[in-house]
Amino acid sequence: MKASVIEMFLVLLVTGIHSNKEMTKKMKRPKFTVPQINCDVKAGKIINPEFVVKCPAGCQDPKYHVYGTDVYASYSSVCAAAVHSGVLGNSGGKILVQKVAGQSGYKGSYANGVQSLALPRWRESFVVSEGKPQKGVTYPSALTYSSAKSPAAKAGETTKAYQKPPSVPGTTAQPVTLMQVPGTSPVEGTHTTLPKPAPSADFTTSSPRPQPVGHRSQEPDLGSTTTYPSSKNSPCADRGDTDLWKPGLVLLDAGFVPKEELSTQSLDPMFQGDPNCKVDLSFVIDGSSSIGKRRFRIQKQFLADIAQALDIGPAGPLMGVVQYGDNPATQFNLKTHTNSQDLKTAIEKITQRGGLSNVGRAISFVTKNFFSKANGNRGGAPNVAVVMVDGWPTDKVEEASRLARESGINIFFITIEGAVENEKQYVMEPNFANKAVCRTNGFYSLTVQSWFSLHKTVQPLVKRVCDTERLACSKTCFNSADIGFVIDGSSSVGTGNFRTVLQFVANLSKEFEISETDTRIGAVQYTYEQRLEFGFDTYSTKPDVLNAIKTVGYWSGGTSTGAAINFALEQLFKKSKPNKRKLMILITDGRSYDNIQIPAMAAHHKGVITYAIGIVWAAQDELEVIATHPAKDHAFFVDEFDNLYKLVPTVIQNICTEFNSRPRN
Repeated sequence: MKASVIEMFLVLLVTGIHSNKEMTKKMKRPKFTVPQINCDVKAGKIINPEFVVKCPAGCQDPKYHVYGTDVYASYSSVCAAAVHSGVLGNSGGKILVQKVAGQSGYKGSYANGVQSLALPRWRESFVVSEGKPQKGVTYPSALTYSSAKSPAAKAGETTKAYQKPPSVPGTTAQPVTLMQVPGTSPVEGTHTTLPKPAPSADFTTSSPRPQPVGHRSQEPDLGSTTTYPSSKNSPCADRGDTDLWKPGLVLLDAGFVPKEELSTQSLDPMFQGDPNCKVDLSFVIDGSSSIGKRRFRIQKQFLADIAQALDIGPAGPLMGVVQYGDNPATQFNLKTHTNSQDLKTAIEKITQRGGLSNVGRAISFVTKNFFSKANGNRGGAPNVAVVMVDGWPTDKVEEASRLARESGINIFFITIEGAVENEKQYVMEPNFANKAVCRTNGFYSLTVQSWFSLHKTVQPLVKRVCDTERLACSKTCFNSADIGFVIDGSSSVGTGNFRTVLQFVANLSKEFEISETDTRIGAVQYTYEQRLEFGFDTYSTKPDVLNAIKTVGYWSGGTSTGAAINFALEQLFKKSKPNKRKLMILITDGRSYDNIQIPAMAAHHKGVITYAIGIVWAAQDELEVIATHPAKDHAFFVDEFDNLYKLVPTVIQNICTEFNSRPRN
């Protein structure tokens, strides 16, 4: 009986299992629904450690910020990061997101139409890949957010509010606030130090290597009596380089615990830089053998302090470094590091090149290579090169510096421990600093008696490079003038030739950088009467100016050139800006019916530089009276209208030669 009961139980058990399997086969698996999110959703707002989402189109827009390359800070837009990584096109689609640990630094880069920004550190990261679910992994159909109100809800997604997990025994739940860790204090001060050089490397005396004639011998390092500025009183002194951030920044290792993602308002301005100091800056540092290891480290410390003081960022100053010895090389360009902390880290890694102090070669290198669009030059920001020299150069700097100035580069010179009296015989080019700098008025030159007092130069230098109104060499012959064209529209010109004259005017105008703050163009047409075609403040872009020239209508009439000059002085140049050079380019095909001497003298006395262009029947004697002295550089003649185009290079060259020959004091 007992055996029969057991047997019956087993039969029922097997039958039940079989029935359960059959029912399971018949049941359909629930279909996985991919949640949708908007472009502005940040990874840090989503609690799930791994998930698949669908992104909409248009996430390439710059307003969706991305921080990092390949591995992204969780403060980034999920979808914009996917576009940056190349996983997602701008048309949208599905992606797989996996959370990973926070990084000590995130590198910015430009890829797939998205500019990602650099970030010193963040508490959480993520990576993105194609939206193919992995086998054996269950992905959520509804994402869990760190707050009940999620931007994703706008996209029609079912969301879950984040439920606070049960408290772990022995811990206390923390409110969603920014809390300072007890026992720490916010980072203070603005002076940071690179790690101290090891005594064995920097304080021992080594035999100097032979140097060429005219080059200061390499001096042994100076012993242990002089020390680097120390921050041991700082609460963070034992951590090496201190990250000095503006008040309000949340940093894990600066004594603050972030409990909620920062808002865009609190983060973005911090990384944009100081808008009151928007300059593109190249430091040209001395890596020659004569400087020695100790001084080279002081030089790097100086650069780090400058980087901290400048508040580097895309909307403020950008900084790159060129090191020279025998030959120059770019250590990093303007777009490599876009915040002060990344910049200081890169400076610390610079190693000394050795060799001679070929400063002139370095300045030529900067002029030809550094300030290019590919290297991050922004065009609208002044170009500044700060040249640092230990002692004196071993080559000539004058010609290289002249070309740099004519290219719009503001050269500053810092001479440290310059030649003393008994060393001056070795200096190849006496007074080299004044031959190099943008202006010889003392603003661009700094002389430092000792490397150990170089740190005192930080604030004065920062103040000067940020004073964009005084960066005189940013003004070149192409971006610093008010140019008024005075065009003969008399009957002898004719309709066809008048169009040729307008093309000549357009060809000249094309050569200049035209904007409200750069070169401005105006035009007057004259016969017996005069007509203002457009003034200096009418058009502020090159396309608008060229279009306005093209649409000037031919007037026809007599030729009163003297009256036209007076009219241009009153209607054009009286409204010229005080800091602009005033250039008048008068074009005529015949002798004037009125007196031109008195109007021409009035133009010269008012500081208007006048170029006279004569065609066919123009009188050479009148051209020379109208033109600024010397006439050979300002008066030109062609025998046919069709030859006007040949004058364009000559006129431009003469305008620039005159501009660059001005005194530099």
